[in-house]
Amino acid sequence: MPKKPKPKFGYHTRQITKGRLGELSKIREELEELEDAEAQGVKILIHCELADLYGAVRQYAKRHGLRMRDLREMERLTSSAFRQGFR
Repeated sequence: MPKKPKPKFGYHTRQITKGRLGELSKIREELEELEDAEAQGVKILIHCELADLYGAVRQYAKRHGLRMRDLREMERLTSSAFRQGFR
């Protein structure tokens, strides 16, 4: 019996739906690609997908009138609240 050709997904081991930059679908795409990179154990691919995820979050935030600095400030407040045990 002839071998069935293996599907090609570029760097990834499965098909990942493409998202639209500036929308949640792009964040979802990049997160799925990051999960796949982690499952493969390829550190440089993890690095690339983290950078892509950062860019997708940045564009989504920009679309909603936020800057990455705004998100960083909120993350610091949240971290502080957790350290103190109060939110």
